[in-house]
Amino acid sequence: EIFKLTSFLSLSLQAKMSRPVQAQRLEGTDKNIWVEFVKLAATYSTVNLGQGFPDFPPPDFLKEAFVRALSGENHMLHQYTRAFGHPPLVKVLAQFFGKLLGRDLDPMTNVMVTVGAYQALFCCFQAFVEEGDEVIIIEPFFDCYEPMVKMAGGTPVFVPLRPKAPKDGKLMSSADWQLDPAELASKFSERTKAIVLNSPNNPLGKVFSRGELELIADLCVKHDVLCISDEVYEWLVYDGKEHIRIASLRGMWDRTVIIGSAGKTFSATGWKVGWTVGPNQLLQHLRTMHQNSVYHCATVAQEAVAQGFQRELELYGKPDSYFVQLPKELQRKRDWLVQSLDAVGMKPIVPEGTYFLVADISKFKSDVPDVPDSDEPYDSRFAKWMVKNKGLAAIPLSAFYSGAHKNNYNHFIRFCFAKEEATLKAANDILQKWKQEKTSP
Repeated sequence: EIFKLTSFLSLSLQAKMSRPVQAQRLEGTDKNIWVEFVKLAATYSTVNLGQGFPDFPPPDFLKEAFVRALSGENHMLHQYTRAFGHPPLVKVLAQFFGKLLGRDLDPMTNVMVTVGAYQALFCCFQAFVEEGDEVIIIEPFFDCYEPMVKMAGGTPVFVPLRPKAPKDGKLMSSADWQLDPAELASKFSERTKAIVLNSPNNPLGKVFSRGELELIADLCVKHDVLCISDEVYEWLVYDGKEHIRIASLRGMWDRTVIIGSAGKTFSATGWKVGWTVGPNQLLQHLRTMHQNSVYHCATVAQEAVAQGFQRELELYGKPDSYFVQLPKELQRKRDWLVQSLDAVGMKPIVPEGTYFLVADISKFKSDVPDVPDSDEPYDSRFAKWMVKNKGLAAIPLSAFYSGAHKNNYNHFIRFCFAKEEATLKAANDILQKWKQEKTSP
């Protein structure tokens, strides 16, 4: 019996795997800012202005469409639909974006539905990027771009938006963060496969101007480079700004994949319905990636989004359109948070678009002293201290920079203002109390 037990234990020990199991492409991509900060916010925050989701409901017409799809008599809405997009959804997306781009789009070949914009990005990098390819990423950038490029075997090449101080003591705007044309041009080479454009930009809220987009487009055409255009905040632009689609510029349709999101468009981030729009010669490769990964997206959610877009197509440009109403509402929330932060000395950078506002925390640094020789950027330690000690959650701006550049912009944090008025008021109360504590003897 003892012999049998000894033999069993010996075999058990041998059965444990000693060879590495992790695929090399995962090297260095295991850390994720959202996993860490979402957990911190859930544990400590009384007010969460961190992760980018609204705490107000989607519009009634969209919720009603979902309920109809879920409880109606068409039981096939509970089953598989077309793998590359529910026919009613791709049809209306083709109509809608055809109108915006001024071209006829084929719903079956020019549109593909994805599990949120996140999966659309993943499909793009996996379909187009391979070993030795370089992908230009404009900093600050939505953090998944870098690991997704690396997992595809590509090399990210970073070019920063550089801030220029405004005159006359005005608050800085996201428009004051600009590309240096010569610096951008220097990043293009024969190894450049693609550039990732995110306008309106998360985290800054920058809406790229026509001149900036033409600069990028000319370089793409000159060097025969693809453009992955992340436009999830396309309807969330303020102060009369215009969202210009780079695919509409000369020479760009054939080399651009547009990425959109029902989550941001209709304030329903948990539905995870996204899409890509582009020429068939690019989308055919995305379809290959899609069919060999998730294959299919939730039918009921696609049906509801299709009905939402049908409504918006009929109301396009009219006052009752959700795409007209939502940015007006969010601009009011933005202005309120700008005033609130400015009043306490946490200098906001006024965003031209998106859910987000970046603020300079320099005047609050005395609360969280520097740690010499720390590997962790200052703004990351500040944000962790703030959620634990003040109950207010935000995201450090350094999370949106490459490793080499994280410490260049480590005195900013990002707030999300797509929140109920009560949430923003609670955040203001925390900030006001904090300011009084700092100024009281």
